[in-house]
Amino acid sequence: MNFLDYNTNAISINYWAPLNNDFNMPLKYKLIFATNNQHKIDEIQPLLGKDFNLITLAEAGINIDIPEPHDSLEKNAIEKATTIFNITQQNCFAEDTGLEVTALNGEPGVKSARYAGDSRSSDKNIEKLLHKLEDFSDRSARFRTVIALIWNTQTYVFEGICNGTILTQPSGSNGFGYDAIFIPTGASYSFAQMPLIEKNTWSHRRKAVDKLTTFLKQHINKA
Repeated sequence: MNFLDYNTNAISINYWAPLNNDFNMPLKYKLIFATNNQHKIDEIQPLLGKDFNLITLAEAGINIDIPEPHDSLEKNAIEKATTIFNITQQNCFAEDTGLEVTALNGEPGVKSARYAGDSRSSDKNIEKLLHKLEDFSDRSARFRTVIALIWNTQTYVFEGICNGTILTQPSGSNGFGYDAIFIPTGASYSFAQMPLIEKNTWSHRRKAVDKLTTFLKQHINKA
């Protein structure tokens, strides 16, 4: 595995034609994002730029539950990328993201989406996190995104980190997940109070995608 630093679902690239044929772009720019989470699609599509077009799993005709069985973001991202690669035999990448709170020894971390149970309820996850932090004065935390790319059978990992602070109560209605209780370092309000274009100037996911995009453009230009 190569950990590339160009300063966290799957994308199939190059010559695999999606089952949905209603696309007009060259095949190598069609990117299948292994998610049906519209929030993530809305965040990542503008970051990739006009050279790429995200396609959801549903649009690609892929209907599987991609496993996340591991104890690290890196391992889960690689697991998801490998799953899609095994289906398509094409270059692909996967994303996994977690909120890591210092006072809780990195919780919820890899369990961020299911912190309060398999229902994946953001409200319940936030409620549990704030309850566990009640007796702590240190509210520092970070969002971390890891992207695993399988390119020509080689695996590359890209990481993006956004440091910040956990609020005592939710604030804002934009975004998703823990956005309503996270203020990035240097900002004065939460991710959920920011329009998407502003959030992307701070975002952990943007930092990881920027590194991925740099890699992809370099290699596509060589094709």
